[in-house]
Amino acid sequence: MVNMTTETLRYYDRIGLVHPSQTDKWTKYRYYTEKDIVRLNTIRALSCMEISLKEIKRLIDLNDIEEIVKFLEDALTRADKKLSELQEAKLRIIRAKEFYESKIVEKPEQNMFVRSLPKRTILLSDKLSQPTIDNLWDYHRHFYSQIGESRKEDFIFEDLAGVYSSGDTKRLFAVCKKFSQIDNLVELPEGKYLCAECSEDNYDNVLRSLIDAAKLKYSADVKFIVSLIVLTGILKWKYEIQILIQNYK
Repeated sequence: MVNMTTETLRYYDRIGLVHPSQTDKWTKYRYYTEKDIVRLNTIRALSCMEISLKEIKRLIDLNDIEEIVKFLEDALTRADKKLSELQEAKLRIIRAKEFYESKIVEKPEQNMFVRSLPKRTILLSDKLSQPTIDNLWDYHRHFYSQIGESRKEDFIFEDLAGVYSSGDTKRLFAVCKKFSQIDNLVELPEGKYLCAECSEDNYDNVLRSLIDAAKLKYSADVKFIVSLIVLTGILKWKYEIQILIQNYK
């Protein structure tokens, strides 16, 4: 009736929270009255709000109606907060599930390949230079914070993350679907890019090979390097390094 195990009922009996109204001396069966059932249901509801059994016992034993009302008001406030946190967590899980579902069909890992890419506008981070578990989680929040609340409506970002390197500059970036003029915007030209996939461990070796091939095979003047972050698991990633070898303009 109250969705509790017999062990839970025995435990409540041991700690003095709810005693059975009667125990059969021969069979040891416990018997509970309607009042006991109400008490058990109250305990179960309060436990769901993460109120300790010690607090629950104190509440149930109270004889001051005003204090009981105040306690329950506080409990409702905590319950509302918990529901809000759970709803936000559920939305994050849904977004993560949809994102990973979109990544199920992946291009098989290969060596160097050429990809034609459109013009892209990226916003460089003013602080972040290396991907980490912390900064990839809720990635766009960092860039919206950088833009400022007053200009937030001017920007929409693609569901991508990457690292832009040029000379001494190395910054994480977000790809803009909508933007207005602001510091740290960089335009990546439309053209053919020599690409290769790699892990964190072999990144440097693959990058050197890619730069050598871009210069020797395609006579490219390597002015910048784009390293897209390709998620392979829950905050596990590899890179797709891209080097411009033919500008369409």
